[in-house]
Amino acid sequence: MIIIDPLIRVAIIAVDLYIWVVIIGAILSWLIAFNVINTSNQLVYTITDFLYRITEPALRPIRRVIPNFGGIDISPIVLILGLIFLQMVLGNIHRALLTG
Repeated sequence: MIIIDPLIRVAIIAVDLYIWVVIIGAILSWLIAFNVINTSNQLVYTITDFLYRITEPALRPIRRVIPNFGGIDISPIVLILGLIFLQMVLGNIHRALLTG
């Protein structure tokens, strides 16, 4: 109990941070697609590359399953919903450990 409680809390925080990384990555990809941000800037390229490398392993399997909706990529939305579900499950486990 002494170790499990902080581990679950850290896992919930990590999932929350990853949700924000996915959101920022999606917004940044829109800004690049509409030529608002130029990727020839080294800082922009580094941030974009980092976000791509962090989010793509989770988004790639979702993109394989979800059909193509033209130019709209809904895989970040599906990933965020899955991560929110994971947060709820971890929260329920945390509450069950505290009460039981």
